[in-house]
Amino acid sequence: MSLSYAGPGSWGEMPRGLSIAEPAQERHWYAVCTLPQHEKSAARQIALREVESFLPTFETVRVWKNRQRMKLILPLFPTYLFAHITPRERRRVLESPGVLQIVGNAREPVPLPEAEIEFLRSRLARQRVEPFSDLVAGEKVRIRGGVLKGVEGTLVRQSTGLRFVLTIELINQSAAIQVDGENLERISA
Repeated sequence: MSLSYAGPGSWGEMPRGLSIAEPAQERHWYAVCTLPQHEKSAARQIALREVESFLPTFETVRVWKNRQRMKLILPLFPTYLFAHITPRERRRVLESPGVLQIVGNAREPVPLPEAEIEFLRSRLARQRVEPFSDLVAGEKVRIRGGVLKGVEGTLVRQSTGLRFVLTIELINQSAAIQVDGENLERISA
C-alpha cells in the first residue's frame, strides 16, 4: 500500500495510477557469462530485450587443413560479454538464451570499473587489441595520456615491442595492446 498526505492530520491511500517515484537507479557494467561459443547470439538476444551490451572482439586469420586462409572475428574473452544495466534489468539479461549468469559474489552481481570497459570500447583498443592468456608477472603501470589515461595494467615485453596488459580481475581474463613506453608510468608499490 502506498501512502500520501491527504490533508491536515490524516493519511490516505494514493489514488490509483499514481505512485511515489522510485529513486533513479544508476546503470553499471556487469560481466555476463554465456554458453561456450554463444557470445554473439547472446549479445543479439540481449539487444532484442532493449539492453545495452558490449562484446569485445578481435580479428584473426586461421589456416584450415586445405591451406585456405580465413579471416575470423572472435570474442576477446571467450564465454563473456558485458551488459550496462540497473539492478531491475538483470532479469531481462538472465532470461536471454545463451546466458548462464551475471558474474558476482555469492550475494549479488559485482559491477566492473567503468575505466576498464571504456578502455575496451575505445577506438585505439579496437584497432590493436588481442587476447592475452600467458600473463607474465611484470611491473604495474598506468597510461599517462590520451583516451586511455588512468587505466592501470601490467607491462610485458615482447619481440614486437611493449605490450600493455589489462586484466579484468572479476572474470580473470586479460587483453594486450601495443603501447609506446613514453605513454606509461610506473605505479608505486
